[in-house]
Amino acid sequence: MYHILIVDDESRIRSLIRKYAEFEGHTVTEAGDGMEAVILCRTQTFDLIIMDIMMPELDGFSACREIRKITQTPIIMLSARGEEYDKINGFELGIDDYVVKPFSPKELMLRVDAVMKRVNRQSGASDKPQNQIIELDGGALRADVTARIVYVDGARVDMSPKEYDLFFYMLANCNIALSREKLISEVWGYDFYGDARTLDTHIKLLRRSLGPYASHIVTLRGVGYRFEN
Repeated sequence: MYHILIVDDESRIRSLIRKYAEFEGHTVTEAGDGMEAVILCRTQTFDLIIMDIMMPELDGFSACREIRKITQTPIIMLSARGEEYDKINGFELGIDDYVVKPFSPKELMLRVDAVMKRVNRQSGASDKPQNQIIELDGGALRADVTARIVYVDGARVDMSPKEYDLFFYMLANCNIALSREKLISEVWGYDFYGDARTLDTHIKLLRRSLGPYASHIVTLRGVGYRFEN
């Protein structure tokens, strides 16, 4: 089982999540604000972090930014707001999932399992060298699959981990119509319990990252997307 850091300024929320997490066999550490969470991450190792956005001292976004300087531990963000801006901001910072309050503790635990399965699967796959570089538009758009680096017009583009996953999967399936269900199951995992709109948010982020070459990603109404060469 996993060691989970629960970060929320509401003790009631922390207690509720702890109850279900410990029932599933996980070990739990609590933090009452973002500042405490960052300090804990500097001194301890966690398998996953569940963190609220609106907190005193240091909000969830700022705490996530600091934690990402220390570790790539998976983060599930909690928020009482479901605005797209908050989701995009979180995903850009490298969070792994986003849950809107009020939430079902049972569903949250399913999301924990889904995130950890994805992380473990990707960790195992990273041992297999791909040695693949893909170039489009005469090399203006260049993807180094092995190093997980993307260049646009010679400049390196920083993407979130899930943007890389989505981009490389679409590249590997170039010119193939990919349904939303297919993309979600292959990139996020068959057991993904998140909102399907998460895919659309990441497509929007990916298009922004690709800049003038965003047109390679074609929307197929009622179906999904296709990456055209």
